[in-house]
Amino acid sequence: MDKSSRGKRKLLLVSCAGLDLCLVQRSKILAKMRFQPLQPVFPAVTCTAQATMRTGLLPAENGILCNGRYDRKECKVTFWSQSAKLMPQPRIWDNLRSRGGRVAVLFHQQSLGDTADIVLSPAPVHKHGGGMAEAFHAKPASLPAELRRMATETFRLRHYWGPLASAEAGAYCAEATAAVMELYAPELVMTYLPDMDYCLQREGPQGKHVELELDLLANHIRYLLDAADELGYESVFWGDYSIVPVSRVVYPNKALLASGLFAVREVNGRQYPNLYEAKAFAMTDHQVTHVFVNDKALIPQVQELLASLPGVAAALTPEEAGLSHTNCGELVLLAEADSWFAYKWWDDDRTAPDYANHVDIHSKIGYDPCELFWKIPFFSTATDCNLVRGSHGRADAPAAFYASQGIDLLYNANTLPELAAMIKDEVIG
Repeated sequence: MDKSSRGKRKLLLVSCAGLDLCLVQRSKILAKMRFQPLQPVFPAVTCTAQATMRTGLLPAENGILCNGRYDRKECKVTFWSQSAKLMPQPRIWDNLRSRGGRVAVLFHQQSLGDTADIVLSPAPVHKHGGGMAEAFHAKPASLPAELRRMATETFRLRHYWGPLASAEAGAYCAEATAAVMELYAPELVMTYLPDMDYCLQREGPQGKHVELELDLLANHIRYLLDAADELGYESVFWGDYSIVPVSRVVYPNKALLASGLFAVREVNGRQYPNLYEAKAFAMTDHQVTHVFVNDKALIPQVQELLASLPGVAAALTPEEAGLSHTNCGELVLLAEADSWFAYKWWDDDRTAPDYANHVDIHSKIGYDPCELFWKIPFFSTATDCNLVRGSHGRADAPAAFYASQGIDLLYNANTLPELAAMIKDEVIG
């Protein structure tokens, strides 16, 4: 690292999946740190939280209203889209970069093509004949090779998502982040530790492996704190949401299909969604669902139908949900605290689309946590939604955040948008 960079104010900003005060208090390492409650944005999901932090804008302003989006003209759902152009300007680092400061954004969604100087995100290449080539989208292009030289951990996409997802992904993220800090010394580093997402969704907050996984996360945080101290960085660790126990599954697309509002087409005995002809369909995402209704005259009927489903707390208009944006569905469903939404429209797995029992985050019209489970024997992923024990999306459960001593003024923030604004205005200026 350039010695002269030690005199510049530098910030490490780490998003920690599912980190809330209850988890903090269960960790011997984290409980010694000054974590404070942080009210998440609604919906309390990954893409929305990260977009809010990077833009400083509310979801209704930045347009990232869940982990998926629906293109009304193409009649197509995409989850985990990566283009930074899906979010409007500004970025919280604009003033910093205008003064010659450098920014690194690592492992964030919607980060490809962003205005940061350094970008790193998993971007595998799916081969025409089957299989996948592990790869990153990186700026500069030399970064993956530099990380292979410096990091002892090896990135594997199977550890980042799917039945084999584990804290090994967090270990790589932590090492890669420390390496970027050492190699480039950017004044702002934004990164992500996915560790707790996996076990908390599989087992719920009281699961038997949660304590072990929490220890691993705490070690990764400690590792980054040590690296930050060594390299002259102040630190902020923030939870994007709280994962709560769930025991009930809600199937809005099944209800819409039974009422003749959802449409499918049959191919070789399997049912695929027909969004061109559907009068309404549900794009599900954890405890929140966007319902798109092609005929506006049907909105009251759809609202009454879905609001009556067990496990649905409310069927809201965009205005009522605080999500007035063109990306929003005509209705927004909010689950009861013990419930979550599944995208399935079928009852018999023999009629399910071929991607239903595979890790396929781009074909499904909803987020599918069943991809975290194997189906026995281990030839495919599970389709039994009752396996899921933890979910998130409601904003009534607070997350947690920590700020290092030199920037403890951030403890005046109570919400994620307030934290983003204070980092922009008070810390990186």
